Amino acid sequence: MGLSFFFFFFFFFFFFFFFFVELTRGQNNRLTEVNVGVVTDVGTSYSDVSMLCINMSLVDFYSSHPQLKTRLVVNIGDSRKDVIGAAAAALDLIKNKQVKAIVGPWTSMQAHFLIEIGQKSRVPIISYSATSPSLTSLRSPYFFRATYDDSSQVHAIKAIVKLFGWREVVPVYIDNTFGEGIMPRLTDALQEINVRIPYRTVISLNATDTEISVELLKMMNMPTRVFIVHMYTALASRFFIKAKEIGLMKPGYVWILTNGVMDDLSSINKTGIDGMEGVLGVKTYIQKSEDLDNFKARWSKLFPRLDMSVYGLWTYDAITTLAMAVEEAGTNNLTFSNADPRRNVSDLETLGVSQYGPMLLPTLSRVRFRGLAGDFRFFNRQLQPSVFEIVNIIGTGEKSLGFWTEENGLVKTLGQKPHSMNALSNWKDHLKHITWPGEADSVPPGWEIPTNGKKLRIGVPKRTGFPV
Repeated sequence: MGLSFFFFFFFFFFFFFFFFVELTRGQNNRLTEVNVGVVTDVGTSYSDVSMLCINMSLVDFYSSHPQLKTRLVVNIGDSRKDVIGAAAAALDLIKNKQVKAIVGPWTSMQAHFLIEIGQKSRVPIISYSATSPSLTSLRSPYFFRATYDDSSQVHAIKAIVKLFGWREVVPVYIDNTFGEGIMPRLTDALQEINVRIPYRTVISLNATDTEISVELLKMMNMPTRVFIVHMYTALASRFFIKAKEIGLMKPGYVWILTNGVMDDLSSINKTGIDGMEGVLGVKTYIQKSEDLDNFKARWSKLFPRLDMSVYGLWTYDAITTLAMAVEEAGTNNLTFSNADPRRNVSDLETLGVSQYGPMLLPTLSRVRFRGLAGDFRFFNRQLQPSVFEIVNIIGTGEKSLGFWTEENGLVKTLGQKPHSMNALSNWKDHLKHITWPGEADSVPPGWEIPTNGKKLRIGVPKRTGFPV
């Protein structure tokens, strides 16, 4: 898709939005513009989707609330797909545009730097895609996560492993903050049901096909056959293509994908999906609604070549949240107290301190509404899921097997009365029919002795009274 396509729609939405602002300004002289920033990897497909969702959210919100006294003005900072670039973009937005909040960035690594900057300058950072649990440990009151913490799904994964009685699993994850962040919580959850992790497979973000193949061969030569995969979709696609080529998608293998892959499955091409045949996945559950159906219909009509993911919905809801919070906070103290410019210090040390940030924190925490992605409300400055969907990748798409809920565990339908997981319970009481890798119908045992692995030699002493 050419850049002219995106430039046209960006221009269209920005023009429409600013035309609306000027129109309402003429009707209301007390209208106040409030600068906010967006830190994003400009030019990437996910950034294009996010920016379009931001513009649609602003147009929808202010057209349905023309009486409001404030209008958000979006200023874009290009993070250039780099953690230093994200930090530089945030510094520029705060120093030169004096933004009162920043939405973004895309990755957890980038967010780590921005949280420190937001804390120092008292500018709230609202991320719709940084999911690493390690970010919570920073305990910054200026970081809001308008998405789900990766660790929120570990109990759904634990329930699947327990349901089938597997005793060992191997985590397979990407070698960065995103991949490593879920591991402590996942390990703790599996230990609660006495499931052992004999080893871990860590894949580099920039791993070559050869390096991926080497890791897969190591996995093939080990007895454990249950793998939990947590990585980006682009790497997951290459990983499973190689896994199928080498022979790790045959009957006997079990693969469980986290929502890091499942929530963006539409971005994987047909070859990648073919390599995932029979895989189980934990997916963010988005409840259907009339507003969501209308939005998707508009999106398909305007941008037929762009797939909408849950991250786009969270972007839309995050901007709506910020617009509501700014309106409630009012327009007093829209200023920064600046550091002494005569001091010979770094850019970070010369950052001004927002007088508006402390006023915005409580209003952000109080916002509650029905968004496109469901009920939107911050608990300890992040969203709290209560339902995940369990899916099975079959053919060119996915099949719903059931749901995991905090109250009822694994159930086929959300209204189903839960079954207890006792000795008399069958997995079919909890989930619909599953097609396993290699189109196997029976549940894999979870382990097997590799035929090409090391052979175990047993020595028996030969002596009197011990016939051989």
